[in-house]
Amino acid sequence: MANTLRTGLLMAAMTGLFLVVGFLVGGETGMAFAFLFAAAMNLVAYWHSDKALLSMYGARQVDETSAPELVRLVRQLAAKDGLPMPKVYIVEQAQPNAFATGRNPEHAAVCVTTGLLERLDSEQLAGVLAHELSHVKNRDTLTMTITATIAGAVTMLANFAFWMGGGRRNPLGIVGLLIVTLVAPLAAALVQMAVSRTREFEADRAGAELSGRPLWLASALERIQTGADRIANPAAQANPATAHMFIVNPLSGGGVSGLFASHPSTAERIARLKAMAGPTPGAPRRGPWG
Repeated sequence: MANTLRTGLLMAAMTGLFLVVGFLVGGETGMAFAFLFAAAMNLVAYWHSDKALLSMYGARQVDETSAPELVRLVRQLAAKDGLPMPKVYIVEQAQPNAFATGRNPEHAAVCVTTGLLERLDSEQLAGVLAHELSHVKNRDTLTMTITATIAGAVTMLANFAFWMGGGRRNPLGIVGLLIVTLVAPLAAALVQMAVSRTREFEADRAGAELSGRPLWLASALERIQTGADRIANPAAQANPATAHMFIVNPLSGGGVSGLFASHPSTAERIARLKAMAGPTPGAPRRGPWG
């Protein structure tokens, strides 16, 4: 509940920031334009972001014939969580990783890399899939799409203000222009990352409860992080705005500071999962999720 409230407040802050940027760029007219622009972008993202993301990574859909164990695990976990069966995809990528996408549980997809299938055993894989299905159930895929869209729009408006001489029309003059071009994109990135980190903790908790074995996910996260540190993901490097969609940051090792990390510390996530498991391995209990 606390994480849900925190996410709502962060998304409200992101929307408010975008409207403020619109005001600083063009006054009340600029604010109205920003509102309409954000609504249009979010509408497009709502309907097409999943297809764009899957296409970006060259994902191929699989079924019981082409990937029987993977599809079986997804089906079992989805049924246990009361979810419709999502589409299942595989990406030819050596880095072990996974993500979920889709605007709602009825139009969801779960995607894993070939590196994940090669490096995880069935229990670890179940932990990862439970995590991703928790994102689907909590509609995090839509939440993160909207925050990423607004963050991108803030940066776009800031660039527009800079190149079009927004300081002359800015109600605060040159000071307002500096706020728009320097502070606003930074603030938008920080809010986006805060939303992402909040949702990852919640998906870890819910996923561990779904699988019934928090240590399965803890073990998987450790192995995925090791792989992500050693193996590059060229598609993610070319599209860093999608990094927050993955279970572990695919850009790990790229020198990104913790302040701008799209994910919480993997070590902290593992520690919380171990605390959730309690003194008896595999026996879930309430952990320090905030």
